[in-house]
Amino acid sequence: MAPEIRIADFPFKDETDKIINAGIEIHKILGHGFLEIVYKDAFEYEFRKRSHKYTREKMYSIPYKEIILPHKFYADFVVFDNVILEVKAKEGIVDEDYAQTINYLKCSGCKVGLILNFGRTKLAIKRVVY
Repeated sequence: MAPEIRIADFPFKDETDKIINAGIEIHKILGHGFLEIVYKDAFEYEFRKRSHKYTREKMYSIPYKEIILPHKFYADFVVFDNVILEVKAKEGIVDEDYAQTINYLKCSGCKVGLILNFGRTKLAIKRVVY
């Protein structure tokens, strides 16, 4: 039987709670139906207003064996230097979104990712720990 995992045991819980609270505020005001870029702009506003340290569209290289691949990836946000935030605005969070976030965590060295999807009437939140 697998050990029970409690929310309080998740790494960077305080930081992810702050990000999720910003997402809830954004969803409360904007609702669903906008493009992702609108929600990203709103996150940038909220992070600045709340004095949360963040980088938008942070670029990461992808190591492969002894080389760095020519293509890079860009995390939507890196917040508090240790949480990757991926913003979605679609029907639902799918396995590909989860896999993408895991790959971002691998390349970035971050241990925690959040996927927040604004595509439905209720904000969908997926916490990813790597």
